[in-house]
Amino acid sequence: MTHKVLFTGKTHNTNGRDGGARSSDGFLDVKMKQPHPAAENLFGAAWSACYMGAIEVAASHKQIKFPAGIAVDAEIDLNVDDGNYFLSARFNVSVPGVDPGIARELLDAAHSICPYSKATHGNVTVVTNLV
Repeated sequence: MTHKVLFTGKTHNTNGRDGGARSSDGFLDVKMKQPHPAAENLFGAAWSACYMGAIEVAASHKQIKFPAGIAVDAEIDLNVDDGNYFLSARFNVSVPGVDPGIARELLDAAHSICPYSKATHGNVTVVTNLV
């Protein structure tokens, strides 16, 4: 199988009092004195941005004009059960101006398009709410 790399994100992370994360292109420069909640916030931002793009792709597949003002509020939980750590997620998605039934189809289809959703499938419980 031959694939084409579209983009490679490169970050450098450090810990401690002056800890942080910085991307090689300088676009991301975040101070993180503690790894949590920074890791969950960054993961939520990255995943929801990817997911929003996937909603746009799903809309184009169905020949639906991508609505203006779409928003995704991601909540990423770090959980522990008997010493085992795991993530769970909730996406609260607003798709203004689109019939709720059609919007639900787009949201469901987007999880099969988004690389983050694919990577976490079966490993992270995700609840997607249309708001």
